[in-house]
Formats: sequence, C-alpha cells, structure tokens
Amino acid sequence: MRAIRAAFVSLLALCAACQQPAIASEEAVKAPVPARVAHEPAGLKVAVFAGGCYWGIEGVFSHINGVTSAVSGFHGGSGGTAHYERVSQGDTGHAEAVRVTYDPARVRYDQLLQVFFSVGADPTTLNRQGPDAGTQYRSALVPLSEEQRQVASAYLAQMAASRVWKRPIVTRIEAYRRFSRAEEYHQDFMAKNPRHPYILAWDVQKIAALQRLYPGLYRQSFTRG
Repeated sequence: MRAIRAAFVSLLALCAACQQPAIASEEAVKAPVPARVAHEPAGLKVAVFAGGCYWGIEGVFSHINGVTSAVSGFHGGSGGTAHYERVSQGDTGHAEAVRVTYDPARVRYDQLLQVFFSVGADPTTLNRQGPDAGTQYRSALVPLSEEQRQVASAYLAQMAASRVWKRPIVTRIEAYRRFSRAEEYHQDFMAKNPRHPYILAWDVQKIAALQRLYPGLYRQSFTRG
C-alpha cells in the first residue's frame, strides 16, 4: 500500500508539472556568434542556466557534444523550499534551472550560451518562457567562475546590440547561491517521456533546431544525469 501511495503521489506531481496550455512551439533564433571566446583551463567545468521549464533546457544540453551531465533543479532560494510544489507558487526566489557539466576542450562556455539563446530560452520575456509564467520561469545565467561571468556579460551586451531580437534583452546574470537537485521524476524527463504532451508541444522542436543550427555540436544520444 505504501508503494502504491508513493507511486500515486509521484504521478500527481508529474501531471502538475509544466502543464500550462501549450498553444504553439517557440521559434528558434540563430543567436550571434560570441565575440568573446571563453578560455577555461583543462578539466570539467560547471555552469547553471535558467530558462523556463527545465525539461526542455535539460534536454537541449543533454544532446550537446562535450556535455557530460545536465541536472534539473532550482537555483536562487533556500534549501527548505527547493521542492517543485513549493517553487511553483512563485514566491521562493528559486528559478527552475539546469546544472551543466561540460568539457571545455570539446565545447566552450560561449558556445553553450549561443545554443541556449538560439534554441533553449527566449531572452526577451520577463518571468516567462513559452506557456509558463512566474518568477520561477525567469531566464538567467549563473556563472561559477570569473571567466564565465565575463563571457556571459559580454555576450548579453553583444545580444542587445545585435538587433537579432526585436524586444529588449531581459536575461540577467545571477550570483550563485544554491543549486538544489529537483525530484527524481524530473531528471532526464525528455528521455523518459518522449510522448508527453508538453514535450511534444514545446521541446521536441528545440532538439530539432539544435541539430539543424549546430550540427557540429549536436549529439543524437541523450546524456543522462
């Protein structure tokens, strides 16, 4: 009985996640080639990206060559409220985010930024991505090193001056506070639930755009966890 109850609770939580009405998928935008190239020492690096529902953002990064891990979670609030149902109320300070571990010898941080803004997140919508609205769905970059911070700052300025987007850039750089891993049913969600209505409406197109716009970075297999 306990196992059945646990499974039922997980199912309810799954049905509640990222469930705003899906009207139409977002269009990909070819973001400008970064003028400021990242120069990071050898060894795996970590950065955090917030761009709306983490299912699709995790999915995009999980299909990039050189990314060794993409984990869905929450950034910006306290550990005590880092739970999906609580964060969804929009008043905890968290953003749904993805912690990305990557090998800079294979994919640079500036390239991750370009992909993120091309197919992952719209940098012009304040506290909203696609069908999801609230501060928890804000777009933000969370650098974990001074090099990442400088590259991110330069790229946001370059984006603003590029006129690729018709509306102002509202994505901000946030200082790292705490990243809390989301519940297990959120991890590798796209790979586990390829026919989920939200994935079909909003996220499958992101992967197709990644493959089309960045064939050299695209990896067909999904990197789990």
